Amino acid sequence: MLVICLVWGPLQSSMLSANQVSVRHAEGLVHGFLVLRTLNGDRLADGDLTQSALGDRVTTRLMFRFRDGSVYDETTVFSQHGVFRLISDNLVLKGTAFPEQMEISIDAPTGQVTLRQMEKGGKERVTTDRLSLPPDLANGLVLTLLKNIRSDEPVTKLSMVAAMPKPRVVKLSITPVGEDLFSIGRSRRRATRFRVKVELGGMAGLMAPLLGKQPPDTHIWILGGDAPAFVKSEGPLYPGGPIWRIELTSPDSGPPQERASKPQPLAHGLSGTLRLCGQAGHQWDAGCALSNVLLGKRPGRDGDAVPKTMLPRHTRLSIALTSGL
Repeated sequence: MLVICLVWGPLQSSMLSANQVSVRHAEGLVHGFLVLRTLNGDRLADGDLTQSALGDRVTTRLMFRFRDGSVYDETTVFSQHGVFRLISDNLVLKGTAFPEQMEISIDAPTGQVTLRQMEKGGKERVTTDRLSLPPDLANGLVLTLLKNIRSDEPVTKLSMVAAMPKPRVVKLSITPVGEDLFSIGRSRRRATRFRVKVELGGMAGLMAPLLGKQPPDTHIWILGGDAPAFVKSEGPLYPGGPIWRIELTSPDSGPPQERASKPQPLAHGLSGTLRLCGQAGHQWDAGCALSNVLLGKRPGRDGDAVPKTMLPRHTRLSIALTSGL
């Protein structure tokens, strides 16, 4: 789902023991909307995250479309039978938004890694290697794994295939570094911020900072609870790239003049996230039930729903997605 991009020189790496993440929250059918921004808030690209599951096999696709026509496209297939395990990952960077256009394909069971790069003059260079890939490979899986890593786990070590200048395996060190506040309307929530650090290992790890080859850390915010959710991330999208922010967004409907005068939300829910809009002056509470918005109700002492404020009959309401940021 998310690439931890690496900047590589002619360095060697070492492999540590595998540390697979247990399935605490199984993945299923998903279609989410994302936006890619600079840290100053400038919009760079719009994204779609789609996911489907067949048995314990899950296919995820993350695509960002840039305004200049460039495309970031990653498709990941993994299993979730007790633990998460990568089956395949294919990442395409195409267009002028990326200094180097490339495609890297990973077949985890066979260990085959194929890297396609466009050289100057339009000639394609193809490199195919067969690596000894550990079972904790995290390419395309970082967001999924973070939703299943406990926030009180001091550190989690995972593996990743780096693509530059030729495919090789490095380690990721994932550490929870605290909680940050964010809001959904007037509701304040807390998200755990994870730091994802690339550890080159061996002589490479010692020399990388001196040579300016140490990849920057990526920070990812995850909402915990019974149904963990991605909030945002900040890190490079491609090797040597700037720090960009990925956030949730909501689709706009109607002509621009209507979108400019959106009604104020009456309530906010917890299903992915929702807002309720209606006639001004009326407010309903949103109950805290997972995957449901309990309109006009609040929990009673016996657990039943109790009406709080009633809207006039035949009031027209709309429920829309919101970013929650």
